[in-house]
Amino acid sequence: MANIRDLKKDINYVLGDIIEAVYIVDAANNKPDSKDGAKIIDSAIETFDDLIAKVNQRSVENRPAHLKSVREELEKKGAALIEKLNKLS
Repeated sequence: MANIRDLKKDINYVLGDIIEAVYIVDAANNKPDSKDGAKIIDSAIETFDDLIAKVNQRSVENRPAHLKSVREELEKKGAALIEKLNKLS
């Protein structure tokens, strides 16, 4: 069960760090509440909700494979959000 707990923490930390980075970039560029930054934050929150819901699914046939796919999805979506963040600055 530690694997599930660690996965939830990873989801929280990765997406939380992306949201925090958006605020830092916006502050550094003197553009608080930029529309592009808000879109990235909304995407991060939506991704968080989606991934946590997938982790909490208990009716999957092969739970370890399911959790592995959730971790891979986190990596893909996190990388995409970071790419958008890099374009923001």
